[in-house]
Amino acid sequence: MLLKLDQPKTFIDIISIISELVTEVKIKVNKEGLSVIAIDPANVALVSFKLPASNFSAFEAEEEILGVSLDSLKSVLRRAGVGSNLILQTQDNTLKIEIHDKIKRVFNLALINIEQEEKTMPSLDFTCKIEMMGLDFLEAIEDCSVIADSCSFSVEEGKFIIEAKGLNSTNSKFSGDEAKIQGEKGKAKYSLEYMQKFIKACKLTDKIKINFSDDYPLKLEFKGDNFELDFVLAPRVETED
Repeated sequence: MLLKLDQPKTFIDIISIISELVTEVKIKVNKEGLSVIAIDPANVALVSFKLPASNFSAFEAEEEILGVSLDSLKSVLRRAGVGSNLILQTQDNTLKIEIHDKIKRVFNLALINIEQEEKTMPSLDFTCKIEMMGLDFLEAIEDCSVIADSCSFSVEEGKFIIEAKGLNSTNSKFSGDEAKIQGEKGKAKYSLEYMQKFIKACKLTDKIKINFSDDYPLKLEFKGDNFELDFVLAPRVETED
Protein backbone atom coordinates (compact mmCIF):
# COMPACT_ATOMS: atom_id res chain seq x y z
CA MET A 1 0.00 0.00 0.00
CA LEU A 2 1.17 3.50 -0.86
CA LEU A 3 -1.02 6.56 -0.37
CA LYS A 4 0.02 10.17 -0.92
CA LEU A 5 -1.91 13.24 0.20
CA ASP A 6 -0.70 16.61 -1.03
CA GLN A 7 -3.16 18.52 1.16
CA PRO A 8 -3.58 16.41 4.28
CA LYS A 9 -5.12 19.01 6.64
CA THR A 10 -8.71 17.69 6.41
CA PHE A 11 -7.53 14.12 6.99
CA ILE A 12 -5.46 15.23 9.99
CA ASP A 13 -8.35 17.22 11.49
CA ILE A 14 -10.80 14.34 11.10
CA ILE A 15 -8.43 11.81 12.68
CA SER A 16 -8.12 14.20 15.64
CA ILE A 17 -11.92 14.40 15.98
CA ILE A 18 -12.36 10.63 15.77
CA SER A 19 -9.63 10.12 18.40
CA GLU A 20 -11.84 11.86 20.96
CA LEU A 21 -14.41 9.07 20.58
CA VAL A 22 -12.23 5.97 20.22
CA THR A 23 -8.62 5.12 21.01
CA GLU A 24 -8.03 2.56 18.28
CA VAL A 25 -9.64 1.81 14.92
CA LYS A 26 -9.50 -0.38 11.88
CA ILE A 27 -8.69 1.73 8.83
CA LYS A 28 -10.00 0.04 5.70
CA VAL A 29 -8.25 0.72 2.43
CA ASN A 30 -9.48 -0.56 -0.93
CA LYS A 31 -9.75 0.67 -4.51
CA GLU A 32 -12.53 3.09 -3.52
CA GLY A 33 -10.41 4.88 -0.92
CA LEU A 34 -9.90 4.98 2.82
CA SER A 35 -12.66 4.51 5.40
CA VAL A 36 -13.25 4.11 9.12
CA ILE A 37 -16.31 2.94 11.05
CA ALA A 38 -16.02 2.73 14.82
CA ILE A 39 -18.19 2.66 17.94
CA ASP A 40 -17.12 4.33 21.17
CA PRO A 41 -16.41 2.11 24.23
CA ALA A 42 -19.76 3.00 25.85
CA ASN A 43 -21.68 1.89 22.71
CA VAL A 44 -23.39 5.27 22.63
CA ALA A 45 -21.88 6.83 19.50
CA LEU A 46 -20.75 5.64 16.07
CA VAL A 47 -18.51 7.48 13.62
CA SER A 48 -18.12 6.84 9.90
CA PHE A 49 -15.44 8.49 7.76
CA LYS A 50 -14.82 8.11 4.02
CA LEU A 51 -11.98 9.63 2.01
CA PRO A 52 -12.29 8.66 -1.68
CA ALA A 53 -9.25 7.53 -3.66
CA SER A 54 -9.57 10.62 -5.89
CA ASN A 55 -8.22 12.76 -3.03
CA PHE A 56 -4.82 11.09 -3.20
CA SER A 57 -2.15 12.14 -5.67
CA ALA A 58 -0.87 8.56 -5.49
CA PHE A 59 -3.05 5.60 -4.55
CA GLU A 60 -1.70 2.06 -4.78
CA ALA A 61 -3.60 -0.42 -2.64
CA GLU A 62 -5.23 -3.78 -2.56
CA GLU A 63 -7.85 -4.32 0.12
CA GLU A 64 -6.19 -3.91 3.51
CA ILE A 65 -7.34 -3.36 7.08
CA LEU A 66 -4.93 -1.49 9.34
CA GLY A 67 -5.33 -1.63 13.11
CA VAL A 68 -3.93 1.60 14.54
CA SER A 69 -3.70 3.46 17.82
CA LEU A 70 -5.30 6.84 17.19
CA ASP A 71 -3.32 8.51 19.94
CA SER A 72 -0.10 7.49 18.21
CA LEU A 73 -1.38 8.35 14.73
CA LYS A 74 -2.69 11.73 15.85
CA SER A 75 0.61 12.60 17.52
CA VAL A 76 2.53 11.89 14.32
CA LEU A 77 0.07 13.71 12.06
CA ARG A 78 0.34 16.81 14.22
CA ARG A 79 3.96 17.06 13.12
CA ALA A 80 2.77 17.95 9.61
CA GLY A 81 2.61 21.67 8.92
CA VAL A 82 0.93 23.86 6.33
CA GLY A 83 2.16 22.80 2.91
CA SER A 84 3.38 19.37 4.05
CA ASN A 85 2.81 16.27 1.93
CA LEU A 86 1.87 13.01 3.61
CA ILE A 87 2.79 9.50 2.44
CA LEU A 88 1.38 6.37 4.08
CA GLN A 89 2.88 2.94 3.40
CA THR A 90 2.59 -0.49 4.97
CA GLN A 91 5.81 -2.39 5.55
CA ASP A 92 5.78 -5.70 7.35
CA ASN A 93 3.61 -5.05 10.42
CA THR A 94 4.10 -1.29 10.54
CA LEU A 95 2.54 1.83 9.07
CA LYS A 96 5.29 4.01 7.64
CA ILE A 97 4.39 7.69 7.63
CA GLU A 98 6.49 10.18 5.69
CA ILE A 99 6.03 13.93 6.14
CA HIS A 100 7.59 15.95 3.33
CA ASP A 101 8.13 19.69 3.73
CA LYS A 102 11.54 21.36 3.98
CA ILE A 103 12.92 18.02 5.00
CA LYS A 104 11.72 14.43 4.80
CA ARG A 105 10.70 12.94 8.14
CA VAL A 106 9.82 9.29 8.62
CA PHE A 107 7.79 7.67 11.41
CA ASN A 108 7.01 3.99 11.85
CA LEU A 109 3.92 2.99 13.83
CA ALA A 110 3.35 -0.60 14.88
CA LEU A 111 0.05 -1.96 13.56
CA ILE A 112 -2.11 -3.52 16.27
CA ASN A 113 -4.52 -6.43 16.32
CA ILE A 114 -8.01 -5.16 17.13
CA GLU A 115 -10.38 -7.92 18.20
CA GLN A 116 -13.59 -6.41 16.89
CA GLU A 117 -16.01 -7.50 14.23
CA GLU A 118 -16.34 -5.18 11.27
CA LYS A 119 -18.85 -2.40 11.92
CA THR A 120 -21.47 -1.13 9.49
CA MET A 121 -23.59 1.99 9.42
CA PRO A 122 -27.04 1.10 10.86
CA SER A 123 -30.12 1.51 8.70
CA LEU A 124 -32.22 4.27 10.26
CA ASP A 125 -35.43 6.02 9.21
CA PHE A 126 -35.99 9.59 10.37
CA THR A 127 -39.10 11.73 10.59
CA CYS A 128 -37.20 15.02 11.01
CA LYS A 129 -34.47 16.13 8.61
CA ILE A 130 -32.72 19.47 8.87
CA GLU A 131 -30.05 21.09 6.71
CA MET A 132 -28.42 24.26 8.04
CA MET A 133 -25.19 26.19 8.35
CA GLY A 134 -22.70 24.29 10.49
CA LEU A 135 -21.51 27.34 12.41
CA ASP A 136 -25.10 28.21 13.41
CA PHE A 137 -25.51 24.69 14.75
CA LEU A 138 -22.18 24.92 16.58
CA GLU A 139 -23.21 28.15 18.33
CA ALA A 140 -26.53 26.65 19.45
CA ILE A 141 -24.81 23.59 20.93
CA GLU A 142 -22.24 25.75 22.70
CA ASP A 143 -25.09 27.81 24.20
CA CYS A 144 -26.69 24.64 25.54
CA SER A 145 -23.40 23.39 27.00
CA VAL A 146 -23.23 26.29 29.48
CA ILE A 147 -26.70 25.41 30.81
CA ALA A 148 -26.98 21.60 31.07
CA ASP A 149 -25.42 18.26 30.17
CA SER A 150 -28.03 17.39 27.55
CA CYS A 151 -29.99 19.20 24.87
CA SER A 152 -33.17 18.47 22.97
CA PHE A 153 -33.93 18.82 19.28
CA SER A 154 -37.49 19.37 18.15
CA VAL A 155 -39.51 20.35 15.12
CA GLU A 156 -42.69 22.29 15.85
CA GLU A 157 -44.82 24.40 13.54
CA GLY A 158 -42.17 24.52 10.86
CA LYS A 159 -39.35 25.52 13.21
CA PHE A 160 -36.27 23.61 14.34
CA ILE A 161 -35.56 24.18 18.03
CA ILE A 162 -32.42 23.35 20.01
CA GLU A 163 -32.83 23.82 23.75
CA ALA A 164 -31.36 22.92 27.13
CA LYS A 165 -32.96 23.08 30.55
CA GLY A 166 -31.54 22.91 34.05
CA LEU A 167 -31.88 25.49 36.77
CA ASN A 168 -31.53 27.84 33.83
CA SER A 169 -32.52 27.37 30.21
CA THR A 170 -31.69 28.40 26.66
CA ASN A 171 -33.13 27.79 23.21
CA SER A 172 -32.34 28.60 19.60
CA LYS A 173 -35.13 28.59 17.02
CA PHE A 174 -34.51 28.25 13.31
CA SER A 175 -37.19 28.94 10.73
CA GLY A 176 -37.28 28.03 7.08
CA ASP A 177 -35.20 31.12 6.38
CA GLU A 178 -32.22 29.76 8.33
CA ALA A 179 -32.64 26.02 7.74
CA LYS A 180 -34.21 23.56 5.34
CA ILE A 181 -36.70 21.71 7.57
CA GLN A 182 -38.46 18.46 6.67
CA GLY A 183 -40.85 16.85 9.13
CA GLU A 184 -43.96 17.99 10.93
CA LYS A 185 -43.17 17.10 14.54
CA GLY A 186 -40.54 15.26 16.56
CA LYS A 187 -38.45 15.61 19.71
CA ALA A 188 -35.43 13.83 21.19
CA LYS A 189 -32.74 14.53 23.79
CA TYR A 190 -29.00 13.92 23.41
CA SER A 191 -25.82 14.09 25.46
CA LEU A 192 -23.91 17.35 25.16
CA GLU A 193 -20.66 15.61 26.10
CA TYR A 194 -20.80 13.81 22.76
CA MET A 195 -22.30 16.72 20.85
CA GLN A 196 -19.36 18.95 21.78
CA LYS A 197 -17.02 16.41 20.20
CA PHE A 198 -19.10 16.15 17.03
CA ILE A 199 -19.42 19.90 16.43
CA LYS A 200 -15.68 20.25 15.92
CA ALA A 201 -16.45 18.97 12.42
CA CYS A 202 -18.61 22.06 11.75
CA LYS A 203 -15.44 23.92 10.80
CA LEU A 204 -14.70 21.43 8.03
CA THR A 205 -17.76 22.13 5.89
CA ASP A 206 -20.31 24.89 5.45
CA LYS A 207 -23.49 22.88 6.00
CA ILE A 208 -24.62 20.06 8.23
CA LYS A 209 -27.52 17.61 7.97
CA ILE A 210 -29.33 16.70 11.20
CA ASN A 211 -31.62 13.66 11.27
CA PHE A 212 -33.75 12.52 14.23
CA SER A 213 -37.15 11.20 15.35
CA ASP A 214 -39.00 10.96 18.68
CA ASP A 215 -36.63 9.39 21.26
CA TYR A 216 -34.58 7.94 18.41
CA PRO A 217 -30.89 7.99 17.45
CA LEU A 218 -29.46 11.16 15.97
CA LYS A 219 -27.45 11.20 12.75
CA LEU A 220 -25.24 14.15 11.87
CA GLU A 221 -23.84 14.31 8.34
CA PHE A 222 -20.84 16.42 7.34
CA LYS A 223 -20.09 16.24 3.63
CA GLY A 224 -17.27 18.21 2.06
CA ASP A 225 -16.04 18.26 -1.51
CA ASN A 226 -13.62 15.47 -0.69
CA PHE A 227 -14.90 13.57 2.34
CA GLU A 228 -17.90 12.22 4.25
CA LEU A 229 -18.02 12.25 8.05
CA ASP A 230 -21.13 10.98 9.87
CA PHE A 231 -21.98 10.51 13.53
CA VAL A 232 -24.80 8.47 15.09
CA LEU A 233 -25.72 9.09 18.73
CA ALA A 234 -28.14 7.16 20.94
CA PRO A 235 -30.89 9.27 22.51
CA ARG A 236 -31.03 10.10 26.19
CA VAL A 237 -34.43 8.80 27.28
CA GLU A 238 -35.73 10.20 30.56
CA THR A 239 -39.07 10.03 32.28
CA GLU A 240 -39.02 13.73 33.06
CA ASP A 241 -37.34 16.85 31.67
